[in-house]
Amino acid sequence: MIVNIKNIAKGALYIALGVLIPLLFHSIGTGPVFLPMHIPVLLAGLLEGPITGLYVGILAPVLSHLLTGMPPIAPIPMLPIMILELSAYGFIAGMLYNKLKINIFTSLLGAMLIGRIAYGFMVYIMLVFFDIKMQNPIIAVIMAAKTGIIGIIVQIIVIPMIVKLLRGKSVDVRSNIGSG
Repeated sequence: MIVNIKNIAKGALYIALGVLIPLLFHSIGTGPVFLPMHIPVLLAGLLEGPITGLYVGILAPVLSHLLTGMPPIAPIPMLPIMILELSAYGFIAGMLYNKLKINIFTSLLGAMLIGRIAYGFMVYIMLVFFDIKMQNPIIAVIMAAKTGIIGIIVQIIVIPMIVKLLRGKSVDVRSNIGSG
């Protein structure tokens, strides 16, 4: 990827969306359910590639924390967890879809799986090395997925549509699940 003003501007747009969309959802108490910061990060990876997805996944939660206090660093340090999780989402989505040319649904699910593994890994790091009192990493991942299941379903349905529409292709979710 050649770094240029256009790439920086696109990345900045995704980062801004990564701050604004969660702000709207958290204002009505539905942030953990709909996982709104995940959407711009996944879109950045899918539409712009792995490097943009990676830096949007790092910078969106950091900027959001600095501007809004969300994700928090205390009492449960969600900021470092989300930095690792979202950077994995953006990078893996971009690698699978753009570099390896894997269909969008598999790329999205692969990114979500690796991102959740990164989430659990960061919880483990905090438990072992920083003695932060948190749930067992496996339980933490299961509970986060259970809480965010609606957001996960929305992402699986809506993100491929957005990508296809922005790339100028029609999409039929029912017929494209295995392709694409």
